[in-house]
Amino acid sequence: MEKLVIHGRNRLSGEIEISGAKNAAVAIIPATLLAQDVCRIENLPNISDVTCMFKILTQMGAQVKIINKHTVEINTKTVNSYIIPHEMTKQLRASYYLIGALLGRYSRAKVALPGGCNFGVRPIDLHIRGFELLGANVTVENAMINAKADYLTGSSIYMDKVSVGATINIMLAAVKARGLTIIEHAAKEPHIVDLANFLNAMGADVRGAGTDVIKIHGVQNLHGCTYSIIPDQIEAGTYMVAAAATGGDVLIKNVIPKHLESITAKLLECGVSVTEYDEAVRVVSDGKFRKCNVKTMPHPGFPTDMQPQMAVLLTVANGTSIVSESVWDNRFKYIEQLVRMGANVQVDGTIAVFQGVPELTGAPVRADDLRAGAAMIIAGLMARGKTEIEDIIYIDRGYEDYVEKLRNVGADIYRKTIVPEGNKMGSAG
Repeated sequence: MEKLVIHGRNRLSGEIEISGAKNAAVAIIPATLLAQDVCRIENLPNISDVTCMFKILTQMGAQVKIINKHTVEINTKTVNSYIIPHEMTKQLRASYYLIGALLGRYSRAKVALPGGCNFGVRPIDLHIRGFELLGANVTVENAMINAKADYLTGSSIYMDKVSVGATINIMLAAVKARGLTIIEHAAKEPHIVDLANFLNAMGADVRGAGTDVIKIHGVQNLHGCTYSIIPDQIEAGTYMVAAAATGGDVLIKNVIPKHLESITAKLLECGVSVTEYDEAVRVVSDGKFRKCNVKTMPHPGFPTDMQPQMAVLLTVANGTSIVSESVWDNRFKYIEQLVRMGANVQVDGTIAVFQGVPELTGAPVRADDLRAGAAMIIAGLMARGKTEIEDIIYIDRGYEDYVEKLRNVGADIYRKTIVPEGNKMGSAG
């Protein structure tokens, strides 16, 4: 096991290159099952969630050929199973996308309930309802989701609540269903659009992704393709906040500025300078911040996956800031770690009130989940003194080479192996 050690108060300056989008990758990789052919995926992030998805496909019989660090060829002709046991899903929330993909391919799927970050109850009832409306019979027994149908038929599906995961899963199941599927009140996140573009590159007929209504005309067969994944909106936003938090000047490259508009707007509101270019943004800050209120919303609103990172900035903003979490019920677990570092925060349900303090102080903390871990890194970069972060396995799930990227712009951060208590005694010589 490893932990991160950060010596704070170093101003970040330079350039950071953004990797491919984690949330797009973990949907597109299962989608290759639908082609029963060879797909070449480019601009993949080199992160543990992607590696885990490769392992699952390989155990199902797929041939995964690593071309280079960011490119892979996946041959799903040889897949011979629609059953995914718990050992294969326990580390990965996105493993539930295999249900939609396998339903689309085999009209049946048996997949263990997913793992991943733990920040509250994350039911998949909307996914199940969507599968049922497409004609599948779905049961949950012994923590296994069992879905099967004679064949899937297009349907009109209204989402009671905007759900990225359910929208993606229904898209995967519907692309080869008979007839027309209409998903109303659909999620509009950039990685939904990316998945739709990938499916269309394989020969699907998906229209309206990025709007409230997605229409899918089912096709009989899909084929392989070559596809490059979009840049990671959340990784870019994380480094934007890190640059601002340290009073830095950082050019963040390989981004789609349109995807970052809600993040840019809040940084501007806090007094940070953000300049947009065609495929880059430059963040310049003097380290002094105005108060700001943030409410997470489905896209194009402020992303829930950026809430912890932005909250760190507000711990030292002048005045009182309020953060409202409208997507997940229990995403403020990380506040306890910020308080250890000197933050003044009060949490009441889904609302957190931040009273700005002059500075944070380094302390031993942990990563409660992926984005909370990113927030702890930003807090450590801001804080006076040394911060040590444990449970960094969560951070490795979603950020490629983050230690190297931060060191290249001036951060004092490194990994350190955690020696178990029983192994700390010196050996006799």
